[in-house]
Amino acid sequence: MTTATTRTLRTTPNASAGDTTARDSPAAAMPSLPSLTGLRWMAALLVFGLHVNNFGYFGGTGGRLVSWGFGAGATGVSFFFVLSGFVLTWSARPRDRVLAFWRRRIARIYPVHLVTLALALVMTYTLGNLPRPTPKQTLSNLLLLHSWWRPWWQTLNPVSWSLACEAFFYASFPLLFLLLRRLGARGSAALGALSVVAVFVLARADAHHWWRYALYSFPAVRLPEFVLGAVTARLVLLGRWRGPGLEASLALAIIGYFLVPQVAPGYSATVCTIAGFTLLIPAAAVADVQGLPSLWRRRRLVRLGELSFAFYMIHLLVLQSATRLLGTKPHFGPLAGIAVTTTAFTVSLGLSWLLYEAVERPARRLLLRGRRRPAAQQDAAQAGGEAPAATRD
Repeated sequence: MTTATTRTLRTTPNASAGDTTARDSPAAAMPSLPSLTGLRWMAALLVFGLHVNNFGYFGGTGGRLVSWGFGAGATGVSFFFVLSGFVLTWSARPRDRVLAFWRRRIARIYPVHLVTLALALVMTYTLGNLPRPTPKQTLSNLLLLHSWWRPWWQTLNPVSWSLACEAFFYASFPLLFLLLRRLGARGSAALGALSVVAVFVLARADAHHWWRYALYSFPAVRLPEFVLGAVTARLVLLGRWRGPGLEASLALAIIGYFLVPQVAPGYSATVCTIAGFTLLIPAAAVADVQGLPSLWRRRRLVRLGELSFAFYMIHLLVLQSATRLLGTKPHFGPLAGIAVTTTAFTVSLGLSWLLYEAVERPARRLLLRGRRRPAAQQDAAQAGGEAPAATRD
Protein backbone atom coordinates (compact mmCIF):
# COMPACT_ATOMS: atom_id res chain seq x y z
CA MET A 1 0.00 0.00 0.00
CA THR A 2 1.36 3.38 -0.97
CA THR A 3 1.65 6.25 1.47
CA ALA A 4 -1.30 8.01 -0.11
CA THR A 5 -3.40 4.88 0.18
CA THR A 6 -2.45 4.44 3.82
CA ARG A 7 -3.40 7.98 4.69
CA THR A 8 -6.62 8.31 2.74
CA LEU A 9 -9.44 5.97 1.86
CA ARG A 10 -10.95 7.46 -1.28
CA THR A 11 -14.55 6.49 -1.63
CA THR A 12 -16.11 8.19 -4.64
CA PRO A 13 -16.23 6.34 -7.96
CA ASN A 14 -14.05 7.70 -10.72
CA ALA A 15 -15.81 10.09 -13.05
CA SER A 16 -14.17 8.27 -15.93
CA ALA A 17 -16.02 5.14 -14.90
CA GLY A 18 -19.30 6.85 -15.68
CA ASP A 19 -20.49 7.50 -12.15
CA THR A 20 -23.33 9.98 -11.85
CA THR A 21 -24.63 8.83 -8.49
CA ALA A 22 -21.87 9.44 -5.97
CA ARG A 23 -20.18 12.80 -5.72
CA ASP A 24 -16.78 13.94 -4.61
CA SER A 25 -18.02 16.60 -2.24
CA PRO A 26 -17.69 15.57 1.41
CA ALA A 27 -21.15 16.98 1.98
CA ALA A 28 -22.73 14.81 -0.72
CA ALA A 29 -25.26 12.62 1.06
CA MET A 30 -25.97 9.11 -0.16
CA PRO A 31 -29.60 8.05 0.11
CA SER A 32 -30.49 6.04 3.18
CA LEU A 33 -31.39 2.37 2.71
CA PRO A 34 -33.86 1.39 5.44
CA SER A 35 -34.87 -1.80 3.62
CA LEU A 36 -31.43 -3.23 4.30
CA THR A 37 -31.94 -2.64 8.01
CA GLY A 38 -35.26 -4.47 7.89
CA LEU A 39 -33.73 -7.36 5.96
CA ARG A 40 -30.95 -7.58 8.50
CA TRP A 41 -33.49 -8.30 11.23
CA MET A 42 -34.91 -11.18 9.21
CA ALA A 43 -31.43 -12.66 8.83
CA ALA A 44 -30.87 -12.37 12.58
CA LEU A 45 -34.20 -14.10 13.14
CA LEU A 46 -33.06 -17.02 10.97
CA VAL A 47 -30.00 -17.45 13.18
CA PHE A 48 -32.19 -17.38 16.29
CA GLY A 49 -34.46 -20.03 14.79
CA LEU A 50 -31.45 -22.19 13.95
CA HIS A 51 -30.30 -22.12 17.57
CA VAL A 52 -33.80 -22.88 18.87
CA ASN A 53 -33.73 -25.92 16.59
CA ASN A 54 -30.24 -26.90 17.79
CA PHE A 55 -31.28 -26.62 21.44
CA GLY A 56 -34.14 -29.04 20.79
CA TYR A 57 -37.03 -27.04 22.25
CA PHE A 58 -39.54 -28.88 20.07
CA GLY A 59 -40.10 -32.59 19.73
CA GLY A 60 -42.11 -34.69 17.29
CA THR A 61 -43.91 -32.88 14.49
CA GLY A 62 -43.07 -29.49 15.96
CA GLY A 63 -39.38 -30.34 15.93
CA ARG A 64 -39.57 -31.43 12.30
CA LEU A 65 -41.35 -28.20 11.33
CA VAL A 66 -38.77 -26.05 13.14
CA SER A 67 -35.97 -28.02 11.51
CA TRP A 68 -37.57 -27.54 8.09
CA GLY A 69 -38.03 -23.81 8.62
CA PHE A 70 -34.79 -22.96 10.40
CA GLY A 71 -32.37 -25.81 9.77
CA ALA A 72 -30.69 -23.61 7.14
CA GLY A 73 -30.64 -20.57 9.43
CA ALA A 74 -26.84 -20.45 9.46
CA THR A 75 -27.05 -18.93 5.99
CA GLY A 76 -28.21 -15.76 7.71
CA VAL A 77 -24.56 -15.15 8.57
CA SER A 78 -23.68 -15.38 4.87
CA PHE A 79 -26.33 -12.71 4.26
CA PHE A 80 -24.65 -10.52 6.87
CA PHE A 81 -21.27 -10.89 5.16
CA VAL A 82 -22.64 -9.87 1.75
CA LEU A 83 -24.57 -7.02 3.38
CA SER A 84 -21.46 -5.81 5.16
CA GLY A 85 -19.56 -5.44 1.90
CA PHE A 86 -22.47 -3.61 0.32
CA VAL A 87 -23.02 -1.11 3.13
CA LEU A 88 -19.34 -0.32 3.67
CA THR A 89 -18.95 0.42 -0.04
CA TRP A 90 -22.19 2.40 -0.18
CA SER A 91 -21.35 4.56 2.81
CA ALA A 92 -17.62 5.05 2.10
CA ARG A 93 -16.86 8.73 1.71
CA PRO A 94 -14.30 10.98 -0.01
CA ARG A 95 -11.10 11.73 1.89
CA ASP A 96 -11.97 9.19 4.55
CA ARG A 97 -8.75 8.27 6.33
CA VAL A 98 -8.04 4.60 6.81
CA LEU A 99 -7.33 4.95 10.52
CA ALA A 100 -10.56 6.91 10.99
CA PHE A 101 -12.45 4.18 9.15
CA TRP A 102 -11.00 1.49 11.40
CA ARG A 103 -11.70 3.61 14.46
CA ARG A 104 -15.39 3.81 13.55
CA ARG A 105 -15.57 0.08 12.93
CA ILE A 106 -14.05 -0.65 16.34
CA ALA A 107 -16.47 1.79 17.96
CA ARG A 108 -19.31 0.03 16.22
CA ILE A 109 -18.70 -3.60 17.18
CA TYR A 110 -16.25 -3.74 20.06
CA PRO A 111 -18.27 -2.38 23.02
CA VAL A 112 -21.06 -4.94 22.59
CA HIS A 113 -18.49 -7.65 21.96
CA LEU A 114 -16.68 -6.82 25.21
CA VAL A 115 -19.88 -6.82 27.25
CA THR A 116 -21.15 -10.12 25.85
CA LEU A 117 -17.68 -11.64 26.21
CA ALA A 118 -17.68 -10.64 29.88
CA LEU A 119 -21.15 -12.15 30.31
CA ALA A 120 -19.99 -15.36 28.66
CA LEU A 121 -17.01 -15.53 31.01
CA VAL A 122 -19.24 -15.08 34.04
CA MET A 123 -21.52 -17.84 32.76
CA THR A 124 -18.66 -20.30 32.41
CA TYR A 125 -17.81 -19.83 36.09
CA THR A 126 -21.39 -19.82 37.41
CA LEU A 127 -23.16 -22.40 35.23
CA GLY A 128 -21.87 -25.90 35.64
CA ASN A 129 -22.71 -27.04 32.11
CA LEU A 130 -20.39 -24.71 30.15
CA PRO A 131 -16.69 -25.41 29.52
CA ARG A 132 -14.20 -22.91 30.90
CA PRO A 133 -11.92 -21.36 28.28
CA THR A 134 -8.15 -21.43 28.46
CA PRO A 135 -6.28 -18.11 28.72
CA LYS A 136 -5.32 -18.40 25.04
CA GLN A 137 -8.93 -18.94 24.01
CA THR A 138 -10.04 -15.94 26.05
CA LEU A 139 -7.32 -13.73 24.57
CA SER A 140 -8.11 -14.83 21.02
CA ASN A 141 -11.78 -13.99 21.61
CA LEU A 142 -10.86 -10.62 23.05
CA LEU A 143 -8.73 -9.80 19.99
CA LEU A 144 -11.25 -11.28 17.53
CA LEU A 145 -8.76 -13.83 16.25
CA HIS A 146 -10.50 -17.03 17.37
CA SER A 147 -12.01 -17.90 14.00
CA TRP A 148 -8.54 -18.33 12.51
CA TRP A 149 -8.04 -21.50 14.58
CA ARG A 150 -10.86 -23.99 14.30
CA PRO A 151 -10.56 -25.50 17.82
CA TRP A 152 -11.23 -22.03 19.31
CA TRP A 153 -14.04 -20.71 17.14
CA GLN A 154 -16.96 -21.78 19.35
CA THR A 155 -15.52 -20.79 22.74
CA LEU A 156 -17.22 -18.29 25.08
CA ASN A 157 -19.92 -16.49 23.05
CA PRO A 158 -20.03 -18.79 20.00
CA VAL A 159 -21.70 -16.31 17.63
CA SER A 160 -18.73 -13.95 17.95
CA TRP A 161 -16.85 -16.06 15.40
CA SER A 162 -18.48 -13.92 12.70
CA LEU A 163 -17.00 -10.78 14.29
CA ALA A 164 -13.53 -12.23 13.75
CA CYS A 165 -14.44 -12.53 10.07
CA GLU A 166 -15.77 -8.97 10.07
CA ALA A 167 -12.55 -7.71 11.65
CA PHE A 168 -10.64 -9.28 8.76
CA PHE A 169 -13.03 -7.69 6.27
CA TYR A 170 -12.53 -4.28 7.86
CA ALA A 171 -8.77 -4.68 7.65
CA SER A 172 -9.07 -5.60 3.96
CA PHE A 173 -11.63 -3.01 2.91
CA PRO A 174 -9.38 -0.03 2.14
CA LEU A 175 -7.39 -2.07 -0.38
CA LEU A 176 -10.54 -3.69 -1.77
CA PHE A 177 -12.21 -0.36 -2.36
CA LEU A 178 -9.11 1.09 -3.96
CA LEU A 179 -9.11 -1.90 -6.31
CA LEU A 180 -12.81 -1.46 -7.14
CA ARG A 181 -12.29 2.19 -7.96
CA ARG A 182 -9.52 1.39 -10.38
CA LEU A 183 -11.33 -1.53 -12.01
CA GLY A 184 -14.46 0.38 -13.00
CA ALA A 185 -17.77 -1.33 -13.78
CA ARG A 186 -16.55 -4.15 -16.04
CA GLY A 187 -13.59 -4.99 -13.86
CA SER A 188 -15.76 -4.95 -10.75
CA ALA A 189 -18.25 -7.29 -12.38
CA ALA A 190 -15.37 -9.61 -13.31
CA LEU A 191 -14.17 -9.55 -9.70
CA GLY A 192 -17.69 -10.47 -8.60
CA ALA A 193 -17.75 -13.40 -11.02
CA LEU A 194 -14.40 -14.60 -9.65
CA SER A 195 -15.82 -14.38 -6.14
CA VAL A 196 -18.76 -16.59 -7.13
CA VAL A 197 -16.36 -19.13 -8.61
CA ALA A 198 -14.33 -19.00 -5.41
CA VAL A 199 -17.44 -19.78 -3.33
CA PHE A 200 -18.18 -22.86 -5.44
CA VAL A 201 -14.58 -24.09 -5.38
CA LEU A 202 -14.32 -23.59 -1.61
CA ALA A 203 -17.65 -25.34 -1.07
CA ARG A 204 -16.42 -28.34 -3.01
CA ALA A 205 -13.17 -28.33 -1.06
CA ASP A 206 -15.09 -28.25 2.21
CA ALA A 207 -17.53 -30.98 1.19
CA HIS A 208 -14.70 -33.28 0.08
CA HIS A 209 -12.45 -32.48 3.05
CA TRP A 210 -9.55 -31.21 0.97
CA TRP A 211 -8.45 -29.25 4.04
CA ARG A 212 -7.77 -30.52 7.54
CA TYR A 213 -10.39 -28.33 9.19
CA ALA A 214 -13.88 -27.33 8.09
CA LEU A 215 -13.82 -24.04 6.21
CA TYR A 216 -17.10 -22.61 7.50
CA SER A 217 -15.64 -20.20 10.07
CA PHE A 218 -12.30 -19.36 8.45
CA PRO A 219 -12.24 -15.57 7.79
CA ALA A 220 -10.30 -15.69 4.52
CA VAL A 221 -12.75 -18.26 3.13
CA ARG A 222 -15.71 -15.96 3.87
CA LEU A 223 -14.05 -12.99 2.12
CA PRO A 224 -15.64 -13.71 -1.32
CA GLU A 225 -19.10 -13.10 0.16
CA PHE A 226 -17.96 -9.71 1.46
CA VAL A 227 -16.39 -8.89 -1.90
CA LEU A 228 -19.65 -9.72 -3.69
CA GLY A 229 -21.47 -7.21 -1.51
CA ALA A 230 -18.87 -4.56 -2.26
CA VAL A 231 -19.02 -5.27 -5.99
CA THR A 232 -22.81 -4.98 -6.16
CA ALA A 233 -22.74 -1.70 -4.24
CA ARG A 234 -20.11 -0.37 -6.61
CA LEU A 235 -22.23 -1.29 -9.62
CA VAL A 236 -25.33 0.35 -8.12
CA LEU A 237 -23.32 3.52 -7.43
CA LEU A 238 -22.08 3.53 -11.01
CA GLY A 239 -25.61 3.08 -12.34
CA ARG A 240 -24.56 -0.21 -13.95
CA TRP A 241 -26.53 -2.69 -11.85
CA ARG A 242 -28.87 -4.84 -13.96
CA GLY A 243 -30.24 -7.33 -11.46
CA PRO A 244 -33.88 -8.41 -11.05
CA GLY A 245 -36.36 -6.53 -8.89
CA LEU A 246 -37.07 -7.01 -5.22
CA GLU A 247 -39.81 -9.63 -5.57
CA ALA A 248 -37.87 -11.86 -7.98
CA SER A 249 -34.69 -11.56 -5.93
CA LEU A 250 -36.53 -12.47 -2.73
CA ALA A 251 -38.05 -15.51 -4.46
CA LEU A 252 -34.59 -16.66 -5.57
CA ALA A 253 -33.22 -16.17 -2.03
CA ILE A 254 -36.07 -18.22 -0.54
CA ILE A 255 -35.64 -21.01 -3.09
CA GLY A 256 -31.92 -21.15 -2.38
CA TYR A 257 -32.58 -21.21 1.36
CA PHE A 258 -34.77 -24.31 1.10
CA LEU A 259 -32.26 -26.03 -1.18
CA VAL A 260 -29.67 -26.04 1.61
CA PRO A 261 -30.63 -29.51 2.96
CA GLN A 262 -29.67 -30.95 -0.44
CA VAL A 263 -25.97 -30.15 -0.02
CA ALA A 264 -23.33 -31.20 2.49
CA PRO A 265 -23.55 -29.46 5.90
CA GLY A 266 -21.31 -26.49 6.63
CA TYR A 267 -19.85 -24.05 4.13
CA SER A 268 -21.47 -25.83 1.18
CA ALA A 269 -24.80 -24.21 2.09
CA THR A 270 -23.36 -20.94 0.81
CA VAL A 271 -23.63 -22.08 -2.81
CA CYS A 272 -27.41 -22.40 -2.45
CA THR A 273 -28.04 -18.88 -1.16
CA ILE A 274 -25.20 -16.77 -2.52
CA ALA A 275 -26.99 -15.88 -5.78
CA GLY A 276 -30.25 -14.93 -4.08
CA PHE A 277 -28.57 -12.88 -1.36
CA THR A 278 -26.27 -11.12 -3.84
CA LEU A 279 -29.30 -10.12 -5.92
CA LEU A 280 -31.65 -9.31 -3.03
CA ILE A 281 -29.45 -6.73 -1.30
CA PRO A 282 -28.91 -4.40 -4.28
CA ALA A 283 -32.55 -4.89 -5.31
CA ALA A 284 -33.65 -3.62 -1.89
CA ALA A 285 -31.20 -0.72 -2.13
CA VAL A 286 -32.47 0.25 -5.58
CA ALA A 287 -36.05 0.06 -4.30
CA ASP A 288 -35.19 2.54 -1.55
CA VAL A 289 -33.30 4.88 -3.86
CA GLN A 290 -36.07 4.89 -6.46
CA GLY A 291 -38.93 4.97 -3.98
CA LEU A 292 -40.31 1.60 -5.10
CA PRO A 293 -42.53 -0.46 -2.75
CA SER A 294 -40.64 -2.42 -0.09
CA LEU A 295 -42.16 -4.08 2.95
CA TRP A 296 -38.66 -4.19 4.50
CA ARG A 297 -38.61 -0.46 5.20
CA ARG A 298 -41.57 -0.54 7.54
CA ARG A 299 -40.87 1.37 10.72
CA ARG A 300 -41.06 -1.56 13.14
CA LEU A 301 -38.85 -3.76 10.97
CA VAL A 302 -36.29 -1.00 10.70
CA ARG A 303 -36.33 -0.55 14.49
CA LEU A 304 -35.82 -4.28 14.98
CA GLY A 305 -33.01 -4.12 12.45
CA GLU A 306 -31.30 -1.48 14.56
CA LEU A 307 -31.37 -3.91 17.48
CA SER A 308 -30.27 -6.90 15.42
CA PHE A 309 -26.54 -6.74 16.20
CA ALA A 310 -27.18 -6.71 19.94
CA PHE A 311 -29.85 -9.40 19.49
CA TYR A 312 -27.44 -11.56 17.53
CA MET A 313 -24.76 -11.19 20.18
CA ILE A 314 -26.96 -11.90 23.22
CA HIS A 315 -29.53 -14.49 22.12
CA LEU A 316 -27.27 -17.56 22.28
CA LEU A 317 -26.15 -16.64 25.80
CA VAL A 318 -29.84 -16.54 26.79
CA LEU A 319 -30.41 -19.98 25.29
CA GLN A 320 -27.32 -21.36 27.00
CA SER A 321 -28.47 -19.98 30.35
CA ALA A 322 -31.87 -21.59 29.90
CA THR A 323 -30.35 -25.07 29.69
CA ARG A 324 -29.69 -24.87 33.44
CA LEU A 325 -33.46 -24.75 33.96
CA LEU A 326 -34.77 -26.65 30.93
CA GLY A 327 -32.10 -29.27 30.45
CA THR A 328 -30.43 -30.30 27.19
CA LYS A 329 -32.76 -30.85 24.21
CA PRO A 330 -35.98 -31.07 26.22
CA HIS A 331 -38.14 -31.78 23.11
CA PHE A 332 -41.29 -30.14 24.44
CA GLY A 333 -44.69 -30.52 22.87
CA PRO A 334 -46.05 -27.74 20.60
CA LEU A 335 -47.59 -25.50 23.30
CA ALA A 336 -44.70 -25.78 25.76
CA GLY A 337 -42.18 -25.37 22.94
CA ILE A 338 -43.90 -22.20 21.72
CA ALA A 339 -44.07 -20.83 25.27
CA VAL A 340 -40.38 -21.50 25.96
CA THR A 341 -39.31 -20.11 22.58
CA THR A 342 -41.44 -16.99 23.02
CA THR A 343 -39.94 -16.43 26.47
CA ALA A 344 -36.38 -16.86 25.19
CA PHE A 345 -37.11 -14.52 22.28
CA THR A 346 -38.67 -11.88 24.54
CA VAL A 347 -35.77 -11.98 27.00
CA SER A 348 -33.24 -11.81 24.15
CA LEU A 349 -35.04 -8.88 22.53
CA GLY A 350 -35.33 -7.03 25.83
CA LEU A 351 -31.63 -7.51 26.56
CA SER A 352 -30.75 -6.45 23.01
CA TRP A 353 -32.67 -3.20 23.54
CA LEU A 354 -30.74 -2.68 26.78
CA LEU A 355 -27.42 -3.40 25.06
CA TYR A 356 -28.27 -1.04 22.21
CA GLU A 357 -29.41 1.84 24.38
CA ALA A 358 -26.97 1.43 27.29
CA VAL A 359 -23.85 0.12 25.55
CA GLU A 360 -23.83 0.28 21.77
CA ARG A 361 -25.01 3.85 21.18
CA PRO A 362 -23.36 5.64 24.13
CA ALA A 363 -20.08 3.76 23.71
CA ARG A 364 -19.93 4.71 20.04
CA ARG A 365 -20.59 8.35 20.87
CA LEU A 366 -17.92 8.25 23.57
CA LEU A 367 -15.28 6.61 21.37
CA LEU A 368 -15.98 8.98 18.48
CA ARG A 369 -16.27 12.10 20.60
CA GLY A 370 -14.50 15.03 19.03
CA ARG A 371 -14.51 13.37 15.62
CA ARG A 372 -16.88 15.46 13.56
CA ARG A 373 -18.25 13.67 10.54
CA PRO A 374 -19.42 15.19 7.28
CA ALA A 375 -23.14 15.35 6.68
CA ALA A 376 -22.77 12.57 4.12
CA GLN A 377 -21.45 10.23 6.75
CA GLN A 378 -24.30 11.13 9.07
CA ASP A 379 -26.73 10.11 6.34
CA ALA A 380 -24.72 7.03 5.48
CA ALA A 381 -25.01 6.00 9.12
CA GLN A 382 -28.68 5.37 8.38
CA ALA A 383 -27.96 3.49 5.15
CA GLY A 384 -28.66 0.01 6.39
CA GLY A 385 -27.06 -2.91 8.06
CA GLU A 386 -23.90 -4.88 7.86
CA ALA A 387 -22.94 -8.22 9.13
CA PRO A 388 -24.89 -7.77 11.77
CA ALA A 389 -21.85 -6.35 13.38
CA ALA A 390 -21.62 -3.01 11.66
CA THR A 391 -24.78 -1.30 10.68
CA ARG A 392 -23.70 2.23 11.10
CA ASP A 393 -20.69 4.36 10.45
